[in-house]
Amino acid sequence: MSAPTTTARPAPAQDRPVGRGRVRTPLLYTVASLGLLVMSAPFLWMALSAFKTRRDLTASPPVWIPSEWTLSNFGALLDQLDMPRYFLNSLIVAVLVTLCNLLFCSMLGYALAKLEFTGRSKVFGVVLAALMVPGNLLILPLYVLMTKLGLIDTYAGLVLPFAAGAFGVFLMRQFMQSIPDELLEAARIDGAGEWYIFWRIVLPLVKPALATLTIFTFLGSWNNFVWPLIATNDPDKYTLPVALATFANDPNRTVGGGNGMLMAGSLLVVLPVLLVFVVLQRHFTQGIATAGLK
Repeated sequence: MSAPTTTARPAPAQDRPVGRGRVRTPLLYTVASLGLLVMSAPFLWMALSAFKTRRDLTASPPVWIPSEWTLSNFGALLDQLDMPRYFLNSLIVAVLVTLCNLLFCSMLGYALAKLEFTGRSKVFGVVLAALMVPGNLLILPLYVLMTKLGLIDTYAGLVLPFAAGAFGVFLMRQFMQSIPDELLEAARIDGAGEWYIFWRIVLPLVKPALATLTIFTFLGSWNNFVWPLIATNDPDKYTLPVALATFANDPNRTVGGGNGMLMAGSLLVVLPVLLVFVVLQRHFTQGIATAGLK
């Protein structure tokens, strides 16, 4: 008679350290909240100061919340500066630079990612090398080139030097590499040309990358200060950062009211960028998450 067989039961798994997780999560939220507060403090100070009176702006110690909310800083700013003209100049330049980068960077990124041609690796090497060159080194050659072309004090002189960037090309190329080659080959077999494939198949699949490039390019162009300062001598072609910097160095402005107008102008500069980010934040977050998986 055979002995009864017994099945060994697995040893119970050790309980997870729940207490440590309960302590770690609130701590992480606390640290993240403190970091957010530190990073947003200058913006909050600027936004609140735009609505302060001269008394609150010159108060000692400084006050955060205005004792009396006012829009006089915005009215004085519009009276002393041609803000609609400067705003329009910044908008024209930023929109044109963004559109040019979306078009040219996506086209070159598609060529480097999905087309076979002689010297493709060398072209991509040039793009990588351009990423390593500091932008300030190119200011003098660009100024000489724009001067010889007669493009100083023109919108073309403000747009053309930044119509395509190495970062945009690299970003679009990396995203387009994730598109399956079989999908494009199937479209070619069905008789689709490269332009059709690019516009109808590739671009819709890289919307997160396009949104990411839009935010970075618009932000960089809108806040660009050095090049518009050098490439414009006519005040009618000033962008918002240049106009505000010129106003800040004006010895005729009053200290209290002038600072309030500067804060109001700075708030007007920031608002379009925030609007673009809010509109495209879903695609931007998706693009950053997808880039992290590559």
